[in-house]
This record gives sequence, C-alpha cells and structure tokens, in this order.
Amino acid sequence: MTAKSWDTSYEWKIILVLSLTFGLVGLDRFILPVLFPAFMDELGLTYQDLGNLVGILAVFWGISAFAMGFLSDRVGRRKVLIPAVIVFSLMSTFSGMVGGLVSLLLIRAVMGLAEGPVASIGVAVAVEASHPKRRGMNNGIFQCMISLFGNAIGPIIATQMLLVTDWRTVFLLVGLPGLLMAAAMFFLVREPALPPAGSTPVARPGFADLFGHRNVPLAMLTLVCAMGGVFVMGAMMPNYLTDYLHLSLQDMGVVVSAIGFGGCIGQFAMPTISDFIGRKLATLLSYLLAAVFTYLFTQVGADSLSTLFWLLFFAALFNFSALAILAGPVAAEAAPIGMVASVAGLVIGAGEVFGGGVAPIIAGRIAGSSGIEHVFTFTIASLIVGFVVALFLKETAPRKTGAV
Repeated sequence: MTAKSWDTSYEWKIILVLSLTFGLVGLDRFILPVLFPAFMDELGLTYQDLGNLVGILAVFWGISAFAMGFLSDRVGRRKVLIPAVIVFSLMSTFSGMVGGLVSLLLIRAVMGLAEGPVASIGVAVAVEASHPKRRGMNNGIFQCMISLFGNAIGPIIATQMLLVTDWRTVFLLVGLPGLLMAAAMFFLVREPALPPAGSTPVARPGFADLFGHRNVPLAMLTLVCAMGGVFVMGAMMPNYLTDYLHLSLQDMGVVVSAIGFGGCIGQFAMPTISDFIGRKLATLLSYLLAAVFTYLFTQVGADSLSTLFWLLFFAALFNFSALAILAGPVAAEAAPIGMVASVAGLVIGAGEVFGGGVAPIIAGRIAGSSGIEHVFTFTIASLIVGFVVALFLKETAPRKTGAV
C-alpha cells in the first residue's frame, strides 16, 4: 500500500482505542501497590506478599503474552484480544471482593493471563495499522497510556478516593471502563491483510524461526532489566514513601504519580525519537539516564516533595523509554513476516516473567530482610546490566537502514 492510499483513518482510530485500552490495563494493574498501604493491615499482608502479588501477575502476563500472541497469529486478533479485555476488566472488579491473600493471588494470576495478550497483540495490531514511518511513534502512543493511566492518574485518583470511600470500592470502579473498550474493539479491530490472490504461499515460520534475528534474544535479555527497574519501582515506591520517608497517603499519591507522568512521556517521546536517531542509540541513552536519576532520587529525603517528584519523573521517563523501544519497534522489526504478535509476546513475556515477576519478588525479600530503602540498589544494577546487553543490538529503524 502506498503512502497516498494508506488508510490513515483506521490507523488513528485503532491507535486511539488500543491506547485507551492499554491505559486501563495499567490502571487495573498498578492500582494494587498504591492501595496496598490501605489494606495490608486489614488482610494481614507483608512486603513479601506485595512482591508476590505483583510478581504473580507479571509471570502469568509473560506466559500469556507469548502463548496468546502466538495463537492470534494463527486464529486472528479479534478472537483473542476482545475476550482478554473483558476478562481483565472483570478481574479488577473482583479484586475488591477478596478476603485474604490466596483469593487475591488467584485473581491477580487470572488478570495476568488476560492482560498479557493486550500487550503482545496490541503491538501487532498497532504495527499492522501503522505506516512504517510512524511505527515507533504509534507504538509509543499505545504504550505510553499504561503509564499515564496506571502510574500517573491512577495513584492520584485512588488516594483521593480513599478520603471518601474504601479500597474495595476503588477496585470495583476501576474495572468497569474496560468493558466499554471491549465493545469498541468488537466494531473496529481488523484482521491482518491477506496475501494478494494468486501469490505464492509462504510457509509459516516455526518457533525456532522466531530467534532468527539476533535482536530477539538480545531484546528478551535487556527487556528483563528494563522491566525489573519499572516494576520494582512501581511495586515498592508507595511503601518506601509512606514507611521509610513517612509521607502521608495523599502526598505519596502525588509523588508516585511522577512515575506515570514521566513514564508516559518517555514511552511516547523516545520511540518517536528512535524513528530518527535509531533504536539502539535511544535505548542506550534511556538506560544510562534512568540509572543516573534513580540514584539521585535515593539521595533525597522527605523535606522536598518537588525534588522527589522531579527526580522520580526523569528516572521513570528514561526507564519506561527503554521498555517501550524494546517491546515495540525493536521486537516488531525483528519478527518474521506474519509473526509480529509471536515475537512481541516472546520479548514481552521474558521481560514480564523475570523483570516483572521475579524481580519484585527479590525486591520484596530485600525490603523484608534489609530494609525497603535498599531495593533501589538492585534497580540501578539491573539498569546497568541492561545498558551492557543493549550495546549488542542491531539497528533496525527504517530511516536508519534505508528501508523507507
């Protein structure tokens, strides 16, 4: 399809719906750590339980991101994506009905299974709808909404709602909008274009073919480090601010929102910039600056909320930047034809299982045994390792390779 005949109307409509849906994924996912200080005593939970709750969702998210992405490459996007949106919305609502740790763990596991496909299939649908010159930008728009809704708007809304209602009601309310997005997807999402009639059939790549481009295993490894930084920060920050720095719940909500505002800008801006300067350079800069600002954040006390906010803002901006570039355009551009959702799911799955699942569990143990203030040393080390692995990425941005 030429630039003049490209269906830009569908492109912008689907990017809007995907973005809003992924924003609700973020809201449903990240609302738990924000509300955790409000219900941990009622349910008799600990820091280790927090790490496990965050981790179990990420592990099942990672498994389903690949499995359901692989399935959607075979049976179609709609049959997998729309039911997944319905299920994760219901699970968020059910989180407000739990009576203890076991039921909450089960609900978070099912939520992870449902949210994983939204990530991997969402990347594929966004890539398929986007003109190659806008691939990085559109993936950035899609991915940045998880930060805006989940880490920026969510903490402020949730902590303010706690002034007028309880944590159970907050959970009940945040799950409902996802059902509206599922309805919108039913009328809008298209399947990938079929090969022209009479064209020579192309054999579908097998599982081993997914690793044909060296960026696939490299992206899997380095995304673990980016997600380790993001999810340890998101899981432990509310309790770090309330328990170690002794901020109020409302002040904590404002400071934690810096993760979302910074992450949102980073997930949009850096993938867009990477369309021009290249995926590799943008990823390396993101890792380096994320480590620097995370370290500076750990050196500040509770006497200046604005300083805490802005250092956390830039730490999140660059951490989420690396995540967005690797999970979006790097993964998509390394995929065999017709297997974008599978490769995106493979890369995101590795990052989720180990960076989003194992890393918060390790951080929870560090917080429980050594003090919650020590978890950020683990985060900084993860970012440094991610930088080193990213040095070996191969450049794939169309403008840099001459593909457009």
